[in-house]
Amino acid sequence: MATASKSSPKKKSASSKTATAKNARTKTSNVEIRLPDATKVEAWGMNHHSISPVVFPEKEEDFKNLFAYADRKKLKLTFRGGGCSYGDAATNTKGVVIDISKYNRILEFNAKTGILKAESGVTIKQLWEFGIEKGYWPPVVSGTMFPTLGGALSMNIHGKNNFAVGPIGDHVQEFTFMTPDGKVLTCSRKKNQDLFFGAISGFGMLGAFLTVTIQLKHIYAGKMKVWPVVSKNLQDMYDYFEREYKNSDYLVGWVDAFASGTSLGRGQIHKAVHLKKGEDPEFPENCKLENQNLPSTFLGIIPKSWMWIFMLPFSNNLGMRLVNFAKFISGYLTNNKPYMQGHAEYAFLLDYVPNWKFMYKPGSMIQYQSFIPKENAVDAFSEILRICQKRGIITWLAVFKKHRPDPFLLTHALDGYSMAMDFPVTSGNKKKLWELAGELDETVLKFGGKFYFAKDSTLRPEIVQRAFPKKNLEAFHALKKKYDPKGILETDLYRRIMGIW
Repeated sequence: MATASKSSPKKKSASSKTATAKNARTKTSNVEIRLPDATKVEAWGMNHHSISPVVFPEKEEDFKNLFAYADRKKLKLTFRGGGCSYGDAATNTKGVVIDISKYNRILEFNAKTGILKAESGVTIKQLWEFGIEKGYWPPVVSGTMFPTLGGALSMNIHGKNNFAVGPIGDHVQEFTFMTPDGKVLTCSRKKNQDLFFGAISGFGMLGAFLTVTIQLKHIYAGKMKVWPVVSKNLQDMYDYFEREYKNSDYLVGWVDAFASGTSLGRGQIHKAVHLKKGEDPEFPENCKLENQNLPSTFLGIIPKSWMWIFMLPFSNNLGMRLVNFAKFISGYLTNNKPYMQGHAEYAFLLDYVPNWKFMYKPGSMIQYQSFIPKENAVDAFSEILRICQKRGIITWLAVFKKHRPDPFLLTHALDGYSMAMDFPVTSGNKKKLWELAGELDETVLKFGGKFYFAKDSTLRPEIVQRAFPKKNLEAFHALKKKYDPKGILETDLYRRIMGIW
């Protein structure tokens, strides 16, 4: 049955076995359901939280029992994977949070084909650590290795290779899915197609991913060849992407958002290419986990978990202006000089400095990510950067990526580019920051752009209505009525951006 805990989901405490006056009890299908006392559930960006009971299902039956319990008690349920969404996608101020992290077994793997079947609580970290010594790598990874498969599919995550291989949903062969009435359906491009394309990108609002069958990528080297390239402005960066994307496996650009004038959007690009069979003399030795795991210390001395403390003196606009300038200038030292880099080291930049987000304390952070068609990308993002500078609220970190369209119902992707921008949130700037986000929303819509729910903290329902095709929104809400007619599944994000429906 489902277990619950205030702290680690790995062990049951003695107190969790003893009912308290605050614990809710009932019996569903002859199984007792116990909810723990509510605890703080925080968004990854620390900008939002809910006080919610958190439960940890361990097997398929637990999901069914929890759905039935919520139906009886008129509770709202929210799924939470790795808790890596920046905003309120996995918080629930009006009900229970279901943390799937203990539902995390790898069930099957075919070493010849690279096809893997796993429970939805398996993380990207588990996937790559399981596969790399066998010569396989997840086809799509985010900038952090801690999202679960269920969360990754719910948000249809993309990586630095989206322009080449699409989002993670493009590599899923099938999944089993439990709807809130307890029914289990097998979904693929041929079976239950509406649910396949709706649940992937449906941000957890249609049911529970149970098992996922996914195609891993065969690799022939423990490292990739990486080119760092300085770009003098945003147009220069765009031109490089358009020129090189057909010859690249990964492309990502860092943007100095403080630069202006003819240097607006300057930065550095990192292009990466997989090595072919026989090109890596150290393969497969360098695919062993001890040779791929990110180092835990900086310069072999300072624990990386301490690094955010050293960043605190720069946690202000002046400090970040200096950091961005220094990073840009230092880029010339390695400009166009290729080097070899391990897969994990290249992929998981957000994990390279643990707890780096703490540099935003005692405040928090949001990320604003928009997607613009390629023909409008330079004009749109240039205008966005100028607006931020004019309003005096400049992103401390901006990342530029190239994308391609995909067939999923609430997809954020299009034939174009995205820019993800991190902003500090303080008690003094929050009102102005939300007003800025509203102004940027209008700019994005003017240029035909879209948004990404996994990153969002500020969108309003009317913006969502204008950004996404009407037929897609109507199809999604038809699925919601069909598979969750009683509205058991809700998140704070859902209530914020789609509550009007």
